[in-house]
Parts: sequence; structure tokens; C-alpha cells
Amino acid sequence: MKFSANLGFLWTDLPLPAAIRAAAAAGFDAVECHWPYDTPPEDVRAALEETGLPMLGLNTRRGDVAAGENGLAALPGREEDARAAIDEALAYARAVGAGNIHVMAGFASGPEAHRAFLENLAYACEGAALHGITILIEPLNRHDAPGYFLTTTDQAVAVIEAVGAENLKLMFDCYHVQVMEGDVTRRLQALLPVLGHIQFASVPDRGTPDHGELDYAHIFEVLEGLDYDAPLGAEYKPLGPTGDSLDWLARFRHLQPAP
Repeated sequence: MKFSANLGFLWTDLPLPAAIRAAAAAGFDAVECHWPYDTPPEDVRAALEETGLPMLGLNTRRGDVAAGENGLAALPGREEDARAAIDEALAYARAVGAGNIHVMAGFASGPEAHRAFLENLAYACEGAALHGITILIEPLNRHDAPGYFLTTTDQAVAVIEAVGAENLKLMFDCYHVQVMEGDVTRRLQALLPVLGHIQFASVPDRGTPDHGELDYAHIFEVLEGLDYDAPLGAEYKPLGPTGDSLDWLARFRHLQPAP
């Protein structure tokens, strides 16, 4: 198994280039991030080239965080802001060689939000296709992100089908899916054709993947059986220093069942 360190949650005490180097030293196969825009892309690219790690993806900006925004793409009347955020993410992704962009929907509901989301995703996919970049959408659970537009994998699949772009895929976060829907392994099997990236954390505390409701040894074995060989995103919240939270990494890399 291959694993990606999500630097939105791991090594957050370090500047992004240093976090990339820490992930490489810990044995990760790739990295991903949330909002890297305060770091010059040339510094990120230098760290990626030094370590040999790929940057799998990044998120579009959330908008006005102080006002509680968590994405713009499904907000009616904010199309200009949403597309500026998409353009910014595309430019940054190209500069650092990231293959995926998660376009964040935001807090919204109703048919006008659905229309805005589809139109903004079509805009994102068209621009991303010119550079071989995949656009991702991710359902978030209603407990951590109440009011978020996209909450289930069924809704995400309907959006993907409605947009109809080959480079629009599902970011399947096992943590969010378990909280909202359960039946994670069967959903992974059924959704394999539209999967763009998979992330994981324990449920319900979003900690390391070696405890909680989900048996990740089993889930990773299922993915291996499906010939899914892309790096899996470790997007969990360490209780202390990230380096002290990595006992799971070697065991799950080799699929050694828990005693």
C-alpha cells in the first residue's frame, strides 16, 4: 500500500516545505495539502523535487473564513469569486505539479445552489482538462460541516453525471462516508469507476487509523483486491506531534493484521 500525508492535518507546526521533507523522512509516498497559497509555489516545488514526492492535490479557497464560509462553488451569486478561486488553484497546481484540485462547494442548499455548483464545476473541469488536472468533489458529514452542500456519495455521483466531464471525480473520505452512510467497503467497490482519491481517519474521533469503528486493515485489503494502487490520503488529527502518531504506517503498508 502507498500512503500520502495530508499536510493540512499533519506537521502543521512546520512551514509547508519543511512538512514535505518531514513526510518524506517518515516514509510517505506522496503529500497533499489544503490551502497552500501563503507559501510561494517555487518553495513547494523545490521541496517536492528534493524529496521526490508528488503533490497529489490541493483545495480551492474557502472564501471569507472569518464569516464562516467553507467553499464558494455552490453559492448562488458568488460565481465570480468561485471562478477566481478555481483559477488560483489551477495556477498553483500547475506551478507545483499537483494532479488534483478539490473544488469546495460551501454552505448552501436548494436548486439554485445545485445549478451554481454544476456550472462552476463545468468551468473548473474545462480549465483543468487543458493541463491534465482532475477536479475532485468531496461529501462532508453534517456533524463536522453542518449545512455543507455536498453530504453523500449518491449526491456526488449525481453531480458528476450531470456535469459529464471525464476529469471530474469523487474524493472518497472514509471518515466522512462512515459518519454519513456506513458500508464503506461496498461503497468503495461500487464507486471505483468514479474514484479520484481516497482519504482515511478513525471514526468517530478522526484520529490515527488503528482504532475506532472502521477496520482499516480490512478496507486496505479490499482496495488492494480492487487493484487500487494510488496513494491513500492520511487525513487524521494527531493528538500530539505528528511523528509520534505514525506507528500505523509500517503495519498497514504491509497489511499485517492486528493481533
